[in-house]
Amino acid sequence: MPHTYEELRAAALDILAGREQVQYEPSQYEHLSLGLGQVFARREGRIQPGHYGATYPLDAQDKGLLLELFWDLFRQGIISLGLNDSNREFPFFHLTRLGRQLAQGQEAYFFHDVSSYEAAIRREVPAIDAVTLLYLKEAMQAFRAGCMLSATVMLGVSVEHTFELLLEQLEAHATHKTTFAPAFAERTLLRKYNKFRAVLDSIAKKLPPEVKEDLDTHFAGILSVIRTYRNESGHPTGRIIDREQTFVLLQLFIPYCKKQYQLMQHFK
Repeated sequence: MPHTYEELRAAALDILAGREQVQYEPSQYEHLSLGLGQVFARREGRIQPGHYGATYPLDAQDKGLLLELFWDLFRQGIISLGLNDSNREFPFFHLTRLGRQLAQGQEAYFFHDVSSYEAAIRREVPAIDAVTLLYLKEAMQAFRAGCMLSATVMLGVSVEHTFELLLEQLEAHATHKTTFAPAFAERTLLRKYNKFRAVLDSIAKKLPPEVKEDLDTHFAGILSVIRTYRNESGHPTGRIIDREQTFVLLQLFIPYCKKQYQLMQHFK
């Protein structure tokens, strides 16, 4: 029975993380293929008692998808070729540091492609604006393609757009418009943020616990970090932002966005 790309990807990561036990060590391509066949056979009840040692090869469609998946994982920096100094090339491979973090669930938000990143965001922020999401998906696509500067610029746009949505909501509100008026009068994002934060601090005691929780970390700090990287990427300074830094920023956007929407909900 053929499986989807997503099913193959999830099962492969389960094998590589050790969550699924397979007959052969998944350190070379064919062993991973056999391991996937064994996992699917076990999950689908096709392994007969007493048939230890039998193999369950993938069908032709699954093998074609696995070839695509393998090189996707390589391009995404999750696996790298070679096993050790004596086996440096394909078909041998191993998990990278990033791959180990992802596969073992050490990251707060698990994603490794555009669809899984979108799913992680939607789980935390179901009401996320479609325009914001468009730029976020572009950021993830750039990250996958190795274009770190482009990814960071798109993330910066997403950060600014989310904050502007919050300001627009407040400005349209009969009561809150007066309270946050100092922020609306400013022209630059940084000045708007500083005035907004000053007002927010002045009414902090009135905020519900879930909104106040980690406000500095998930709102102020993240806005500052992402915006700084975005400005450095958007101007010809020559600074190169590495893959790990960009991945962290993709991670940081999710709690930042969640906090923004908590504020929007509170100030409705």
